[in-house]
Amino acid sequence: MRTKTTHATSIHKVRRDVRGGKRGDGQHRHRRVRRADPTHIHGGRGDATLTSVAGLASFGSFCRRKGVDAEFRRLFYRLKSGRMVVYPMEAQLRLLLDANVVGEGRVFGLESLAADPLFVHLAGGVVPSIDTVYRDLCRFDEPAIGDLETMMVEQGFASVRHLNVKGAHLDVDTTVECVFGSQEGALPGPNPRYHARASYHPILAYCAEAGACVGALLRPGDTGLGDADAPTIGGWIRRFREAIGGKVPVTMRIDAGGDCAAIYAAAHEAGARFIGKAKLSADLCGAIQCTTKWTTVDWDAFGQPATQVAEIHFARQAWKDLGHPFRVVAMRTRERDNGKQIQLWSDLDYTVQAFVTNDWTAHAEDIAFEYDGRAEVEPAIGELKSGWAIGKIPSQDFRANHAVFLLKLLAHNLMRRFVRWTAPHLSTWRVPWLRRALINIPGRLLRSGRQWTLRVPPKSSLRLD
Repeated sequence: MRTKTTHATSIHKVRRDVRGGKRGDGQHRHRRVRRADPTHIHGGRGDATLTSVAGLASFGSFCRRKGVDAEFRRLFYRLKSGRMVVYPMEAQLRLLLDANVVGEGRVFGLESLAADPLFVHLAGGVVPSIDTVYRDLCRFDEPAIGDLETMMVEQGFASVRHLNVKGAHLDVDTTVECVFGSQEGALPGPNPRYHARASYHPILAYCAEAGACVGALLRPGDTGLGDADAPTIGGWIRRFREAIGGKVPVTMRIDAGGDCAAIYAAAHEAGARFIGKAKLSADLCGAIQCTTKWTTVDWDAFGQPATQVAEIHFARQAWKDLGHPFRVVAMRTRERDNGKQIQLWSDLDYTVQAFVTNDWTAHAEDIAFEYDGRAEVEPAIGELKSGWAIGKIPSQDFRANHAVFLLKLLAHNLMRRFVRWTAPHLSTWRVPWLRRALINIPGRLLRSGRQWTLRVPPKSSLRLD
């Protein structure tokens, strides 16, 4: 308990120092602290130069240096061109990108940001009506959706290249975005929380080492994970391998929802190593139950086997039809803290899990434990939902919703790169704290001598070079 308290205290000290705060010095004080009386504070005149998002200036400089603004214009200028255009498409997308970075996950959040002088200044001096923004999002067509997804992925690849990793894991997973309306493509489907509720069912590819999204597709709610997704996942893997270099080994990890022969074959043919969690079907459970050769990899406090692994001689007919003899590894354990498991032995207190892989050289226990690293993708998707509001559906149009979905993922990838450029020592922080430290900084925007000046508190992480 003492160790946890010390660790928590050190974290709060770091966050306080980053924000420019003072540490408590009670050990040097001899008088009781008395709170000030707020009724003795008198209000002054309003100051129209005050901003609460001073970090947007630094983020804007970063995006300009990395060519984000120019790429928006090159790819999406055609969607809204002409001499009479007041709000070009690239400016609208840049506006929504800034709104997502400061924490406004819905289009109508622009109404509140229209009162911030720095946000308005970066937007070109005026924030358009939300009706105009909604109409512009409906201009997206399939080629534009593909261009935006490619742009988002390239920012994720940049994070992976920066790490110079010797091996990368590509975690593929789906999530449910509940829809409380009649939006296009919102259909009832797999929904563990709101049964029979209309939803979207996007699929994501997440690089664990870089914390970046490197593949995304918004799908109707009645779409499951199966054979139809194999070409998409295989294409993501090929693109990922080409981006980080063919010599860097890539491992795809996928849960039991993706236990599909076509997906495994697509990953294998794309040159990736994969580890998938197998569905415990009746024939697989029978093969595991008949296995007698188990290797103990962990013991309990009484010297009894706690975790054991074994090679399972098993092949589904679909694997044989595709000509891929995949390897099956099972792990049985007495610890029941790692998800849903099945107990096969009435006289043994073991529950079991099984894994499918095309790696025939690694030790069986390494396969099982490496798959456990995939647990990082669950909180990552949770952060995308809570921190970037990917579950908020802004429009009745499916393509518009797809565009906003990809734009939020682009904001996530850009934020990760921005943190490494501005304050790399904060790269492990979650989005709410990153916004507090780097984006939602109070400041004053002044104009003097035909030059704009932004004043911020001392020790802020603002960087405009």
